Amino acid sequence: MKKITITVAGFAVILFAFKSPNVDMSLQRSITIDSLGACQGISYQNGRIFLYGDREVGMIREFKMVGDSLTYLHKEYKLTVNGQDVISHPTGIAYNGTGPTFMGNSVKMNPEGTLWKTNIYCIDWNALLKKGTLDGPLLNTIDDDACIQGTRPEYVKYHNKWYVATADYGNHGNDVRLYDPEKLKNCKKTSDPGVLYKKFSCTPWVQNLKWIADKGILVLIQNKIEGRQWRFTYVDLEKSIDAGKQVVISQVDRIDRGDELEGFSFLGNDQTGIAVTSSRTNNVNFTKITW
Repeated sequence: MKKITITVAGFAVILFAFKSPNVDMSLQRSITIDSLGACQGISYQNGRIFLYGDREVGMIREFKMVGDSLTYLHKEYKLTVNGQDVISHPTGIAYNGTGPTFMGNSVKMNPEGTLWKTNIYCIDWNALLKKGTLDGPLLNTIDDDACIQGTRPEYVKYHNKWYVATADYGNHGNDVRLYDPEKLKNCKKTSDPGVLYKKFSCTPWVQNLKWIADKGILVLIQNKIEGRQWRFTYVDLEKSIDAGKQVVISQVDRIDRGDELEGFSFLGNDQTGIAVTSSRTNNVNFTKITW
């Protein structure tokens, strides 16, 4: 923090200029978690850790930290209805403990990546954890037709109100969009009136989003090139929405990994986290964050 003194009409005024944080991240260690298929993301919920992937069907497994070890709790949830795969390629879990829970599903329909099937599902989260499948807990299926390439829901707060943020995956025309959760949970498509609240443009290859509530920061979890290499872009959410384009606080490119970064979450603080990849080995990676 830097102190600046200026004189206005004979009065000395002291202002404090705050420097934006220079975020750094380092890879501490990597482990292999099996039976996830290609891991697509991680959701940390008050000490509960959920890893989700696209095995023979879309699925979630629950873990917890025991000391410095990630321990499987032998709880698995299949994203199926009547035994049929529904959320086959889960991309994001928007959970805040109070509002409706949403999950994304992003499936590329052609090799060129110009045609996508992108749905957001409204889910009774507690019922899913009890039932083990989406038979009953699936409340609504929403066509995310406002997107360009893929969907990855995450709760954020803007002007003290919750919204569901999501982002595109591609190399052009990418946006972060904010949806009204109350309208989203009942709509048929995200282009319905009133669902989309605000949006801002962002850089390519966003795989997932992570909201840091106490800092007002949204982390874009990205690849440097399509499907490869790691990038974390920390943006000021409010400034980005107001400007209509991402306002970057810090960008982390220094972790030298060539595989496909898929998701990231902090572990109850802003210094430790887990980054997950779609690799068959070393797919769960413990990170240290310094501000």
